[in-house]
Amino acid sequence: MSSARIGFACQYRHPQRSLALKELKLIEAALNPRTTTLRWMDSVTAEIARGRLLEVVTHNLQAQLALLAYVGTLPPALRMLRLSSDLLPFYSHPRVSAFYQQADVQSVLIEGFAAIGAAARDARIRLSMHPGQFCVLGSDRPDVVENSLAEFEYHADMIRMMGYGRQFQDFKCNVHIAGRLGAEGIRAIWHRLSQEARNTITFENEEKTYGVDDCIGLSDLAPVVLDVHHCWINENDYIPAQSERVERIIDSWRGVRPVMHYSQPQERLQDLGFSPETKLEMDELLKVVPKRELYGHSARMWNHWTNGYVTEFLDRFDVMFEAKDKNLAAAEFYQAYVATR
Repeated sequence: MSSARIGFACQYRHPQRSLALKELKLIEAALNPRTTTLRWMDSVTAEIARGRLLEVVTHNLQAQLALLAYVGTLPPALRMLRLSSDLLPFYSHPRVSAFYQQADVQSVLIEGFAAIGAAARDARIRLSMHPGQFCVLGSDRPDVVENSLAEFEYHADMIRMMGYGRQFQDFKCNVHIAGRLGAEGIRAIWHRLSQEARNTITFENEEKTYGVDDCIGLSDLAPVVLDVHHCWINENDYIPAQSERVERIIDSWRGVRPVMHYSQPQERLQDLGFSPETKLEMDELLKVVPKRELYGHSARMWNHWTNGYVTEFLDRFDVMFEAKDKNLAAAEFYQAYVATR
């Protein structure tokens, strides 16, 4: 169990929540990315818009370096981080993409991402990214497929500049199957992905349509990221840690240590009478809440039964925590279930 890594997604939450709000926001802002909007950029001159975008990009690169410096101080088991997808706003948008090809901007990007990659390798931090819901590689709409390819290659560009994507799964870039064509659609466009994209892409099961078995069906192309919360919702039960399907997921990683995702439904279930000490039974939950209310993530990992269940995977998986309190949720789990064993 000591070899497992536990990670958090994208943003930093400062543990001293008792600080004055202004001070708290300043600390968190230094480690978290910023963005802007096309609407605002259209409302100002091209020169002002360009300056603001360059300022945002520079801040975001520096913020990731600061976040990596923080993660590098944590115990080795907590050195796992999902970088934000929003580091370069509108990178693949046709109205903005030319900005990122300008020589001075390229210089900032190459230097900044190289420093991020070097910092992660020096501190032995396992990195990943997760393109958003609009990256639908299995769509039946050609325009959506083109935009999705551009969006994934945007991530591949960042990965490449960090010095990753050179070999199978030296970096994880995770997507859901998604789209009406599903796995068939992904196979049809697979050859259009760059080598760096194919080296780093993983497929994660989701709550509604494409579950664990659909992802295993693509394991000849890329590894499967098991999301136990999504699987629970999709199948109405928790997948056994020692099941044959879990073995097939591990095999899909071809010798690289697998990654799984972990989240819980929101804490408000306690107000409805569900105990932190007992298994959340889907049939009982659906008597009082619609299934869609189970999709949202909790702030912390409040259900102790589910935490115990996840520890059954720690000897073979690294675990990415998806919780509103980000690093605080991961650190709390680590102290309760990993550091003391």
